[in-house]
Amino acid sequence: MARPDGPVAALPRRHYLMCRPTYFAVEYAINPWMDPAAGVDRPRAIRQWEGLRDLYRSLGHRVSEIAPIEGLPDMVFAANGALVVNGRVYGARFASAERTPEGPAYLDWFRQEGYTETLEPKHVNEGEGDFITLDDVILAATGFRTEAAAHQEAERLLGRPVVTLQLVDPRFYHLDTALFALSGDRIAYYPGAFSEGSLRVLRSLFPNALIATEEDASVLGLNAVCDGRDVVIAAEAVGLADRLRAEGLTVHPVELDELRKAGEGPSAAPSN
Repeated sequence: MARPDGPVAALPRRHYLMCRPTYFAVEYAINPWMDPAAGVDRPRAIRQWEGLRDLYRSLGHRVSEIAPIEGLPDMVFAANGALVVNGRVYGARFASAERTPEGPAYLDWFRQEGYTETLEPKHVNEGEGDFITLDDVILAATGFRTEAAAHQEAERLLGRPVVTLQLVDPRFYHLDTALFALSGDRIAYYPGAFSEGSLRVLRSLFPNALIATEEDASVLGLNAVCDGRDVVIAAEAVGLADRLRAEGLTVHPVELDELRKAGEGPSAAPSN
């Protein structure tokens, strides 16, 4: 996706919702990345989070913050809190008891901010952790967290086709750990995270996708954010970063090793 010659049109500014890791900790294990015995450096996590927030703002995006809640150490991963498309909010219903209170907390925030089209879900889903919005479709994952029935529930609310994909590697338990959008109709993904049937779907829909290696996927290099021009990506994903630069994108490596101890990276939740 090389840059065109001549002046480049301004890209739409995005609106991200983030949650400060005031209470971040690894107190339980609900994915293969989490080891309560390893501990976390919370001040370092906060510094890294602040760097990510400031980077989004420096790129011209708007960042809102939801107040963290004591006792919810994973609330920092705001991408899981909802799916937002054109101002419509599909709330989250978490698979694990430890994170269940986050769903209502995020939905309350959206309602208080004036979002009038919101839905408290009947089916388990973990927001933009398992839903990725493109121009014409929404890619949605099942296999570890989000139920397939939630895909249809989201489709009815949002009025956009949802394509179901099956995750098969527990390291990549959310879609946003294995795939991200490069533009409104192009993606990057790691094939080893998906079932054979889902790979056929991806190859058919996105024949020009950027294919990531296991080396980059294993440092959560696919848990990245691209606005069509700038890519925010884990600093350790050096091979993927080089390939993105070769395509004309500006790459912004970020250090988020503390947050990666709970299995997440740069992804934040766009709130339109």
